[in-house]
Amino acid sequence: MNADLHCHSVISDGTLTPEVLAERAKANGVELWALTDHDEVGGQQRALTAARALGLPYLTGTEISVTFANQTVHIVGLGFDHLNTALTEGLRRTRGGRSERAQEMSEGLAKVGILNCYEGALKYVGNPELISRTHFARHLVDTGVCSDTSEVFRKFLTEGKPGYVPHRWARLQEAVQWITDAGGMAVIAHPARYGFTPNEEYALFSEFKAHGGRGVEVITGSHSSQEAVRYAETALEFGLAASRGSDFHSPDESRIDLGTLPWLPSQLTPVWELLADRIQ
Repeated sequence: MNADLHCHSVISDGTLTPEVLAERAKANGVELWALTDHDEVGGQQRALTAARALGLPYLTGTEISVTFANQTVHIVGLGFDHLNTALTEGLRRTRGGRSERAQEMSEGLAKVGILNCYEGALKYVGNPELISRTHFARHLVDTGVCSDTSEVFRKFLTEGKPGYVPHRWARLQEAVQWITDAGGMAVIAHPARYGFTPNEEYALFSEFKAHGGRGVEVITGSHSSQEAVRYAETALEFGLAASRGSDFHSPDESRIDLGTLPWLPSQLTPVWELLADRIQ
Protein backbone atom coordinates (compact mmCIF):
# COMPACT_ATOMS: atom_id res chain seq x y z
CA MET A 1 0.00 0.00 0.00
CA ASN A 2 1.18 3.52 -0.79
CA ALA A 3 0.79 4.75 2.80
CA ASP A 4 2.42 7.99 3.91
CA LEU A 5 2.18 8.22 7.69
CA HIS A 6 4.54 11.07 8.54
CA CYS A 7 4.28 14.69 7.38
CA HIS A 8 3.90 18.19 8.77
CA SER A 9 1.63 21.16 8.13
CA VAL A 10 1.67 24.85 9.08
CA ILE A 11 0.27 23.75 12.45
CA SER A 12 3.86 22.82 13.37
CA ASP A 13 6.84 23.36 11.05
CA GLY A 14 5.49 22.55 7.60
CA THR A 15 4.67 25.19 5.00
CA LEU A 16 1.37 23.80 3.66
CA THR A 17 -2.06 23.67 5.27
CA PRO A 18 -3.64 20.33 6.21
CA GLU A 19 -6.06 20.77 3.32
CA VAL A 20 -3.33 21.35 0.72
CA LEU A 21 -1.35 18.40 2.09
CA ALA A 22 -4.41 16.16 1.71
CA GLU A 23 -4.78 17.25 -1.91
CA ARG A 24 -1.07 16.70 -2.58
CA ALA A 25 -1.17 13.24 -1.01
CA LYS A 26 -4.19 12.25 -3.09
CA ALA A 27 -2.65 13.62 -6.29
CA ASN A 28 0.54 11.65 -5.61
CA GLY A 29 -1.30 8.36 -5.27
CA VAL A 30 -1.25 8.05 -1.47
CA GLU A 31 -3.75 5.38 -0.37
CA LEU A 32 -3.52 5.96 3.40
CA TRP A 33 -2.44 9.24 4.95
CA ALA A 34 -1.59 10.67 8.37
CA LEU A 35 -0.71 14.22 9.38
CA THR A 36 1.85 14.08 12.22
CA ASP A 37 2.55 17.61 13.42
CA HIS A 38 5.10 18.05 16.20
CA ASP A 39 3.64 17.84 19.72
CA GLU A 40 0.24 18.96 18.44
CA VAL A 41 -3.09 17.56 17.29
CA GLY A 42 -4.67 20.91 16.39
CA GLY A 43 -4.74 20.09 12.67
CA GLN A 44 -6.28 16.64 12.98
CA GLN A 45 -9.92 17.55 12.38
CA ARG A 46 -8.99 19.69 9.39
CA ALA A 47 -6.87 16.89 7.93
CA LEU A 48 -9.59 14.29 8.51
CA THR A 49 -12.29 16.48 6.97
CA ALA A 50 -10.12 17.19 3.91
CA ALA A 51 -9.19 13.52 3.50
CA ARG A 52 -12.82 12.43 3.70
CA ALA A 53 -13.81 14.95 1.04
CA LEU A 54 -11.16 13.43 -1.25
CA GLY A 55 -12.01 9.80 -0.46
CA LEU A 56 -8.54 9.39 1.09
CA PRO A 57 -8.35 6.93 4.04
CA TYR A 58 -6.88 8.64 7.11
CA LEU A 59 -5.16 7.83 10.40
CA THR A 60 -4.82 10.42 13.14
CA GLY A 61 -1.20 11.29 13.89
CA THR A 62 1.29 13.31 15.89
CA GLU A 63 5.07 13.32 16.44
CA ILE A 64 6.09 13.66 20.08
CA SER A 65 9.49 15.01 21.13
CA VAL A 66 11.19 12.80 23.72
CA THR A 67 14.48 13.08 25.58
CA PHE A 68 16.38 9.77 25.61
CA ALA A 69 20.07 9.31 26.38
CA ASN A 70 20.44 13.10 26.39
CA GLN A 71 19.18 13.35 22.82
CA THR A 72 15.89 14.32 21.23
CA VAL A 73 14.05 11.31 19.84
CA HIS A 74 10.72 11.47 18.00
CA ILE A 75 7.85 9.10 18.63
CA VAL A 76 5.03 9.08 16.09
CA GLY A 77 1.55 8.26 17.31
CA LEU A 78 -0.99 6.80 14.88
CA GLY A 79 -4.67 5.93 15.06
CA PHE A 80 -5.48 7.51 18.44
CA ASP A 81 -8.43 9.55 19.70
CA HIS A 82 -7.17 13.08 19.03
CA LEU A 83 -9.57 14.50 21.63
CA ASN A 84 -8.18 12.32 24.45
CA THR A 85 -7.61 14.62 27.43
CA ALA A 86 -4.44 12.97 28.77
CA LEU A 87 -2.84 13.09 25.32
CA THR A 88 -3.75 16.70 24.57
CA GLU A 89 -2.63 17.83 28.04
CA GLY A 90 0.66 15.92 27.73
CA LEU A 91 1.33 17.55 24.36
CA ARG A 92 0.52 20.98 25.80
CA ARG A 93 3.12 20.48 28.52
CA THR A 94 5.67 19.28 25.98
CA ARG A 95 5.15 22.43 23.90
CA GLY A 96 5.54 24.63 26.97
CA GLY A 97 9.28 25.21 26.85
CA ARG A 98 9.59 26.04 23.15
CA SER A 99 9.17 29.82 23.46
CA GLU A 100 11.82 30.16 26.17
CA ARG A 101 14.17 27.94 24.19
CA ALA A 102 13.61 30.06 21.07
CA GLN A 103 14.48 33.25 22.97
CA GLU A 104 17.75 31.64 24.12
CA MET A 105 18.51 30.55 20.55
CA SER A 106 18.02 34.12 19.39
CA GLU A 107 20.33 35.41 22.11
CA GLY A 108 23.02 32.94 21.06
CA LEU A 109 22.78 34.02 17.42
CA ALA A 110 22.90 37.69 18.43
CA LYS A 111 26.27 37.05 20.09
CA VAL A 112 27.71 36.20 16.67
CA GLY A 113 26.13 39.23 15.02
CA ILE A 114 22.86 37.77 13.73
CA LEU A 115 20.23 40.01 15.34
CA ASN A 116 16.46 39.81 15.89
CA CYS A 117 16.18 36.16 14.93
CA TYR A 118 13.32 35.41 17.33
CA GLU A 119 11.16 38.10 15.74
CA GLY A 120 12.24 36.93 12.29
CA ALA A 121 11.44 33.29 13.00
CA LEU A 122 7.98 34.19 14.31
CA LYS A 123 6.99 35.34 10.82
CA TYR A 124 7.13 31.69 9.70
CA VAL A 125 5.20 30.25 12.65
CA GLY A 126 1.52 29.36 12.45
CA ASN A 127 1.36 28.57 16.17
CA PRO A 128 3.87 30.47 18.39
CA GLU A 129 3.76 27.58 20.88
CA LEU A 130 5.47 25.45 18.26
CA ILE A 131 8.34 27.71 17.23
CA SER A 132 11.31 25.52 16.32
CA ARG A 133 14.77 25.45 14.79
CA THR A 134 13.17 25.01 11.37
CA HIS A 135 11.52 28.42 11.62
CA PHE A 136 14.86 30.00 12.52
CA ALA A 137 16.44 28.20 9.56
CA ARG A 138 13.86 29.58 7.12
CA HIS A 139 14.45 33.10 8.43
CA LEU A 140 18.23 32.81 8.01
CA VAL A 141 17.84 31.51 4.45
CA ASP A 142 15.36 34.21 3.43
CA THR A 143 17.59 36.96 4.88
CA GLY A 144 20.62 35.65 2.99
CA VAL A 145 22.67 34.46 5.95
CA CYS A 146 22.76 30.92 4.48
CA SER A 147 21.91 29.42 1.12
CA ASP A 148 19.64 26.65 2.40
CA THR A 149 18.28 25.22 5.64
CA SER A 150 20.87 22.44 5.75
CA GLU A 151 23.62 25.06 5.89
CA VAL A 152 21.82 26.85 8.72
CA PHE A 153 21.63 23.71 10.83
CA ARG A 154 25.25 22.83 10.09
CA LYS A 155 26.63 26.27 10.98
CA PHE A 156 24.30 27.53 13.68
CA LEU A 157 21.68 25.16 15.09
CA THR A 158 23.39 21.88 16.03
CA GLU A 159 25.18 21.05 19.27
CA GLY A 160 28.19 23.28 19.87
CA LYS A 161 26.98 26.00 17.45
CA PRO A 162 25.84 29.51 18.48
CA GLY A 163 22.09 28.98 18.13
CA TYR A 164 21.84 25.52 19.68
CA VAL A 165 19.86 25.24 22.90
CA PRO A 166 18.92 21.80 24.26
CA HIS A 167 15.40 21.20 25.55
CA ARG A 168 14.06 18.55 27.87
CA TRP A 169 11.05 16.98 26.28
CA ALA A 170 8.68 14.27 27.46
CA ARG A 171 10.02 10.97 28.76
CA LEU A 172 9.79 7.95 26.46
CA GLN A 173 7.40 6.16 28.79
CA GLU A 174 5.10 9.20 28.92
CA ALA A 175 4.88 9.60 25.16
CA VAL A 176 4.16 5.93 24.53
CA GLN A 177 1.56 5.88 27.29
CA TRP A 178 -0.25 8.97 26.02
CA ILE A 179 -0.56 7.39 22.59
CA THR A 180 -1.56 3.90 23.70
CA ASP A 181 -4.02 5.12 26.34
CA ALA A 182 -5.70 7.16 23.59
CA GLY A 183 -6.15 3.95 21.56
CA GLY A 184 -3.26 4.45 19.16
CA MET A 185 0.08 2.90 18.23
CA ALA A 186 3.47 4.36 19.15
CA VAL A 187 6.17 4.23 16.45
CA ILE A 188 9.86 5.20 16.64
CA ALA A 189 10.41 7.82 13.94
CA HIS A 190 13.44 7.75 11.57
CA PRO A 191 15.76 5.82 13.94
CA ALA A 192 18.88 6.26 11.80
CA ARG A 193 18.89 9.99 12.48
CA TYR A 194 19.82 9.77 16.14
CA GLY A 195 23.38 8.55 15.82
CA PHE A 196 23.16 6.33 18.89
CA THR A 197 25.84 3.81 19.76
CA PRO A 198 24.70 0.18 19.37
CA ASN A 199 24.15 -0.05 23.13
CA GLU A 200 22.12 3.16 23.24
CA GLU A 201 19.99 2.08 20.31
CA TYR A 202 19.37 -1.34 21.86
CA ALA A 203 18.30 0.42 25.05
CA LEU A 204 15.94 2.69 23.09
CA PHE A 205 14.20 -0.19 21.32
CA SER A 206 14.10 -2.35 24.45
CA GLU A 207 12.59 0.36 26.64
CA PHE A 208 10.22 1.47 23.88
CA LYS A 209 8.80 -2.04 23.53
CA ALA A 210 8.66 -2.54 27.31
CA HIS A 211 6.52 0.60 27.61
CA GLY A 212 4.09 -0.65 24.97
CA GLY A 213 5.60 0.72 21.75
CA ARG A 214 4.67 -1.35 18.71
CA GLY A 215 6.21 0.08 15.55
CA VAL A 216 9.25 1.62 13.86
CA GLU A 217 9.66 3.67 10.70
CA VAL A 218 11.63 1.55 8.26
CA ILE A 219 10.99 3.50 5.07
CA THR A 220 11.27 7.25 5.61
CA GLY A 221 12.56 10.32 3.79
CA SER A 222 15.84 10.42 5.72
CA HIS A 223 16.76 6.71 5.50
CA SER A 224 19.14 5.38 2.86
CA SER A 225 18.41 2.01 1.26
CA GLN A 226 21.03 0.44 3.54
CA GLU A 227 19.42 1.98 6.61
CA ALA A 228 16.04 0.68 5.49
CA VAL A 229 17.49 -2.84 5.36
CA ARG A 230 19.05 -2.37 8.80
CA TYR A 231 15.82 -1.23 10.44
CA ALA A 232 13.79 -3.90 8.70
CA GLU A 233 16.05 -6.35 10.53
CA THR A 234 15.59 -4.38 13.76
CA ALA A 235 11.81 -4.51 13.36
CA LEU A 236 11.97 -8.29 13.03
CA GLU A 237 14.40 -8.61 15.95
CA PHE A 238 12.13 -6.69 18.31
CA GLY A 239 8.82 -7.91 16.91
CA LEU A 240 7.73 -4.44 15.79
CA ALA A 241 5.41 -3.47 12.97
CA ALA A 242 6.89 -1.33 10.20
CA SER A 243 5.80 2.15 9.17
CA ARG A 244 6.38 4.24 6.06
CA GLY A 245 6.39 8.03 5.92
CA SER A 246 8.06 10.78 3.91
CA ASP A 247 8.46 13.29 6.79
CA PHE A 248 7.38 15.85 4.20
CA HIS A 249 7.55 19.50 5.35
CA SER A 250 7.69 21.66 2.24
CA PRO A 251 7.91 21.41 -1.57
CA ASP A 252 11.06 23.56 -1.39
CA GLU A 253 12.83 21.81 1.48
CA SER A 254 11.94 18.13 1.59
CA ARG A 255 14.02 15.53 -0.23
CA ILE A 256 11.07 13.16 -0.62
CA ASP A 257 7.57 14.18 -1.69
CA LEU A 258 4.39 12.71 -0.23
CA GLY A 259 3.67 9.26 -1.62
CA THR A 260 6.97 8.75 -3.45
CA LEU A 261 8.81 6.43 -1.04
CA PRO A 262 10.08 2.91 -1.76
CA TRP A 263 7.81 0.06 -0.69
CA LEU A 264 8.06 -1.63 2.68
CA PRO A 265 9.98 -4.92 2.58
CA SER A 266 7.49 -7.76 2.16
CA GLN A 267 8.63 -9.74 5.20
CA LEU A 268 7.48 -7.01 7.60
CA THR A 269 4.07 -6.44 9.19
CA PRO A 270 2.81 -2.99 8.14
CA VAL A 271 1.46 -0.82 10.96
CA TRP A 272 -1.77 -0.28 9.03
CA GLU A 273 -2.64 -3.96 9.24
CA LEU A 274 -2.73 -3.60 13.03
CA LEU A 275 -4.63 -0.31 12.84
CA ALA A 276 -7.29 -1.35 10.34
CA ASP A 277 -10.11 -0.54 12.77
CA ARG A 278 -8.69 2.97 13.34
CA ILE A 279 -8.63 4.04 9.68
CA GLN A 280 -11.22 6.72 8.97
